[in-house]
Amino acid sequence: MKTTRLTLLLLAITAILMLAACKTVPVYNVNDAGVPSPQNDPLTMKQIEKAIVTGGAGLGWSMRTIKPGLIEATLNIRSHQAVVDITYDQKDYSIIYKSSINLKYDGTKIHKYYNGWIQNLSNAINNNLTTAQYE
Repeated sequence: MKTTRLTLLLLAITAILMLAACKTVPVYNVNDAGVPSPQNDPLTMKQIEKAIVTGGAGLGWSMRTIKPGLIEATLNIRSHQAVVDITYDQKDYSIIYKSSINLKYDGTKIHKYYNGWIQNLSNAINNNLTTAQYE
């Protein structure tokens, strides 16, 4: 009898932990993040594109230039996929959710790990944009 209760308790705890691990949160987009502009010498569109592509590729994102000012980025992790559009000009850039697979997207919320991936992508882009100023 004790073994059955202990087994049920462990199953209940496991179920609770699994539900907590699958939590969804509002989708995080990066809107109009500033592109650093050195005095009298703003970055070219090509420099900005290179910084974005290099930043994403360094984190495992597949980066595909659709046209000047638009890059589609795809991240595949195990059975999960996130796809975003990155729009940019010489003043700012944005990272906007496009689609996903197995990330529990419901129109406004998504798996909690997605937002961390986007924040990491934005940080990598920012680091590369800052470096591009001195090249």
